[in-house]
Amino acid sequence: MQTSKITRIAVVVLVLLFLALSVISCSAHVHTRSPHPAPGKIPPGQAKKMTGDQSAKAYAPGQQKKR
Repeated sequence: MQTSKITRIAVVVLVLLFLALSVISCSAHVHTRSPHPAPGKIPPGQAKKMTGDQSAKAYAPGQQKKR
């Protein structure tokens, strides 16, 4: 009787140890995006919305004046 009790306790301890190790080894990777993309990398319509303009024409790549 005594050995079966010890065996049962040992099995429970090993299972708990295995579960604890498997939970500890898990890691979550969180990828965050910048709320403000790099200048010139947003679509003209989004730039229009951000500035409150009526037309996106001024933000289109073909409408930009070169200096």
